[in-house]
Amino acid sequence: MSSNQLIHALYDDDDVLLSAVKSIRDKNHHIEEVYTPFPVHGLDKVLGLDETRISIMAFIYGCIGFLVSILMMNYIMIEDWPQNIGGKPSFSYLENMPAFVPIMFEMTVFFAAHLMVITFYLRSKLWPFKEAENPNPLTTDDKFLIKIELQDNEEELNKLLKETGAIDVTTIEKNEDNE
Repeated sequence: MSSNQLIHALYDDDDVLLSAVKSIRDKNHHIEEVYTPFPVHGLDKVLGLDETRISIMAFIYGCIGFLVSILMMNYIMIEDWPQNIGGKPSFSYLENMPAFVPIMFEMTVFFAAHLMVITFYLRSKLWPFKEAENPNPLTTDDKFLIKIELQDNEEELNKLLKETGAIDVTTIEKNEDNE
């Protein structure tokens, strides 16, 4: 059963927030979202979020960069415009590979870093000129907010949130802006 109301609980300490999230989840309330001004270590585990696969993507992007660097250097330095630099012959890629190691490393890091940033923005749906979605401007300063959908349990939930250290508990109507 879905409700048209949300509860916003505001906290002023990250440790209090972590214990509050544990208590709220122990009482089987569904937390819609948590807004924080900085990353809170351990919050993802307490919320029960799945582990990220971003490290796998970083490895794949690094491999792509490594492969591009090999193909690029082979084409530029061996096939297209071979040059004798410092007495090193340019008959094959393997003979010159030690000189290409810094380029391979830099291209691997370049591809991994840049493609990871693009992946993060696409996955997070952060487009240029996108309006902020935080429901309370204090969450960009020094406060933490937990958003919970009401399920005919307002009194019980308000009491629980106050017990967990919330400095402000507000009930609001759900609309398109705060879904």
